[in-house]
Amino acid sequence: MAESLIKIAGQAERLVRVIGHVAAWSAVLLVLLVAGNVLGRYLLGLSSVAAQELEWHVMAFGALFGMAYGINQGAEVRVDVLYERFGPRTRLLVDLLGTIGLLIVSLALAWFATRYVMQSYAMNEGSPDPGGLTRRYLLKGLLPIAFLLLAIQAAGMTLVNIARLVAPADLRPE
Repeated sequence: MAESLIKIAGQAERLVRVIGHVAAWSAVLLVLLVAGNVLGRYLLGLSSVAAQELEWHVMAFGALFGMAYGINQGAEVRVDVLYERFGPRTRLLVDLLGTIGLLIVSLALAWFATRYVMQSYAMNEGSPDPGGLTRRYLLKGLLPIAFLLLAIQAAGMTLVNIARLVAPADLRPE
């Protein structure tokens, strides 16, 4: 049973890694956009509200999809005041409760964000600034997708923690 859970979790984590790599490369696009906007404004006297707003859109993409990837890579911030003093089984239980909590919160946020996106779509929301980007609901549409990706990562981690709890001590996956 533990092996099956680990395989399923591995597939979820691979999906998160692939999307995380795309999100990481969006940082290069962001740098190019900012540099292009600065150079265009100061060297050529050209300025575009849409190009400036695009910077925020690319940054939002990287941040939203970087959440799940950061957790996938173990880059989350953790305060281990008590955790380091716990035994291995208690640590596993704490990890399991934490990943279940993350899964529930991620799914709830995806659910609530979907209504937010639908409202934006219904009113065909765009930039309030002249020359800004239209179809703001496309950017907002990243919210539920990113939180679903975070939920997939949390589900994978939950499965790993369950596998570690149910497997005999000498066969526990690491």
